[in-house]
Amino acid sequence: MNYTFVAQTDRGRVRANNEDAVDFDLASGLAVLADGMGGYKAGEVASAMATGHIKTELARWLQASGEPGNLRHIRQAAQSSVANANTLILDSARANPEHAGMGTTLVVAIFCGSHLILGHVGDSRCYRLRDGVLLQLTRDHSVLQEQIDAGLLTPAQAALSSDRNLVTRALGVENAAKLELNDFPVQDGDLYLLCSDGLTDMVQDTGIAAALRQRATLDQTARDLVQMANQNGGRDNIAVVLVRANEAKRRRHLLARLLGRS
Repeated sequence: MNYTFVAQTDRGRVRANNEDAVDFDLASGLAVLADGMGGYKAGEVASAMATGHIKTELARWLQASGEPGNLRHIRQAAQSSVANANTLILDSARANPEHAGMGTTLVVAIFCGSHLILGHVGDSRCYRLRDGVLLQLTRDHSVLQEQIDAGLLTPAQAALSSDRNLVTRALGVENAAKLELNDFPVQDGDLYLLCSDGLTDMVQDTGIAAALRQRATLDQTARDLVQMANQNGGRDNIAVVLVRANEAKRRRHLLARLLGRS
């Protein structure tokens, strides 16, 4: 399976600074997105620390491990890198008064062959578009999601709630990093979207699905999503990472030619 990555962030129309951060490593099939929170510019520090450390440490491990198919070991490496990033953010907050109270949400996606190992903390999300159908792969760690799960609110009511940005998990706020990890099979043609709530608070899932269904380049699709969020108010920073999966058709065709089947 071949993967194509595109990432984009935008300050939005209201915030003075950008506390979202994105990074990816094509060689190791790794994408990381974080939405920081905290005092003045502290959120920027937390999200940058999370994406920078996890990308560097995990990409190095993935490229050096020589175990591309060992999903259990990859999960362990992901948990370890996220735990180390959590410690770095905590230590920085304790050592620097201006960083007190900072933290960040996180989505980390590792594409390994025809598998996706997906981890998240907080309310930043990952979606998958397959055969034109959009599916949210992550479940928000938030007060609103807990209220929805308990039957206290409908999704429509939650969309209007003033508690929409209250998360129940974040990196840098507790000694233990509560990373939720799941595995998903990847199919040819899948399109994956990692995003911060600056997109999902401004654009409904139907709008996101419509943008992803367009036969545009990934760069253009990323720009379209950011533009949609800004046109609807742009009340928060916006971050998106798009990943498209395609089977290695050229390699398969070459093998067929070598075998005299072309």
